[in-house]
Amino acid sequence: MLDVAWRLIRDEGTEALTLGRVAQLAGVTKPVVYDHFATRAGLLITLYREFDARQTALMDAAMQASEPTLTARAAVIASSYVDCVLVQGREMPGVTAALASSPELEKTKRDWEAGFMDKCRAALAPFASGGAIAPAGLRAMLGAAEALSYAAANGEITAAQAQDELFETIVAMVARST
Repeated sequence: MLDVAWRLIRDEGTEALTLGRVAQLAGVTKPVVYDHFATRAGLLITLYREFDARQTALMDAAMQASEPTLTARAAVIASSYVDCVLVQGREMPGVTAALASSPELEKTKRDWEAGFMDKCRAALAPFASGGAIAPAGLRAMLGAAEALSYAAANGEITAAQAQDELFETIVAMVARST
């Protein structure tokens, strides 16, 4: 059902995502879909968590395999973020935008963002002159990651351009940290 939901979003947009439509396309009855997700918000949260789990696994594996240097860590963060968005494609911006439609959904997004920024803070803080990365810098990095990844997903820039610019943003953020 999740694959059907992702395909529906890709083909028709997030506005077309309803539990009834997912049931129809998946060839199951509505009660089956409602038993799994209960509400559209529940389905959106599940989709977002699935994306988060993939992104976290990709980044964790790359981080473990990387050298403990600023350039290696910044490259892992940049490539992991962009690659994960590109794998999901144009659907993710729609899901992210839909998460802003209710407090429950917004909380899911904010919790994920906090976890991602904490992970980046831990990976990058050893390279900051003061041993800490400012929350504002991490928020700016996240905004850049989202914007660059979505631009690459929409074909405005290449994946390499998105990764390179995000890498430079991360390195500059660490250099500014005091």
